[in-house]
Amino acid sequence: MKRIQSLFLFSLLFAASFSCSQKPTDQEVVNVYTHRHYDADQQLFDAFTEETGIQVNVVSASADELIQKLELEGEGSPADVLITVDAGRLHRAQEKGLFQPISSEVLDENIPAKFRNPEGLWFGMTYRARILAYHKERVTPESLDSYESLTEPQWAGRVLTRSSENIYNQSLLASIIVAHGPDKAQEWAAGLLANMARDPKGSDRDQVKAVASGEGDVAIVNSYYIGIMLQDSNPETVKAAEQVGIFFPNQNDRGTHINISGAGVTRHAPNKENAVRLIEFLSREEAQQVLANVNYEYPVNPNVSPSELLQSWGTFKADSINLSLLGENNSRAVMIFDEVGWK
Repeated sequence: MKRIQSLFLFSLLFAASFSCSQKPTDQEVVNVYTHRHYDADQQLFDAFTEETGIQVNVVSASADELIQKLELEGEGSPADVLITVDAGRLHRAQEKGLFQPISSEVLDENIPAKFRNPEGLWFGMTYRARILAYHKERVTPESLDSYESLTEPQWAGRVLTRSSENIYNQSLLASIIVAHGPDKAQEWAAGLLANMARDPKGSDRDQVKAVASGEGDVAIVNSYYIGIMLQDSNPETVKAAEQVGIFFPNQNDRGTHINISGAGVTRHAPNKENAVRLIEFLSREEAQQVLANVNYEYPVNPNVSPSELLQSWGTFKADSINLSLLGENNSRAVMIFDEVGWK
């Protein structure tokens, strides 16, 4: 009963946010539910409005909250676009029937097939690599190789990562399931857990800070966090990021695990045409350059170069699997984490 009441109150609060932000007008609109919270996104929404005259109304919350909201609203939902982070979450929304398929030559041209759902249910906006951040003085890059190699005895008590509840780690394990099968993936999860410097906890930023403070020597983190930390207003955060090197694992086999932020047109979108136009706009070279430069993510559009900082880290071979497979293997990854005792 308490859960139902809380979801009801949550829905009322969101409804109030829309009613307060939308004044009576004949202007065309597109309503966006987004998990992303970056300045670059708002810059692009403003640019889209300036170019098209279509007002972008934004509701921000966690992915789970937005998915719950869409389920509660059903056919009456005002949402046109759902934007969230990680293929696992996109798949979660897909499994609940919250997207509708769209066909767009623009999106097919701007976004490679591996970054979009095969049925046109969602499309990648940016991608990030799950890299190894190592302490520059205590670890040499020559001693690193792959995610799998972190289970070797030399890394005992030296590895840092966040909890198994985190979708980034769930998708990483899902990629290992795809590469090696569930049995080998379980061996890897158990081996990595045995080599951890501490119980898994905290954010990706916290893992970098823990490497800098000496709690561990190598951390599994998303690449864009390093860029954000290097530009942080807190000197201590910048100092921590400066102490780690960037290593792209699995360059001798399948490539480094990558994941995306992505968008899809909601199932009951009242402004479907405007929703498609917005997602197409976000896939264009100009918009992709903004996302690449401001938030240190890799552009999905192959005609756009990463930021200078990311280029300074060098090029890397990325895992080429269709990212839909990460979502399809998410539940098995969660089961494996539970079975090995990864908190």
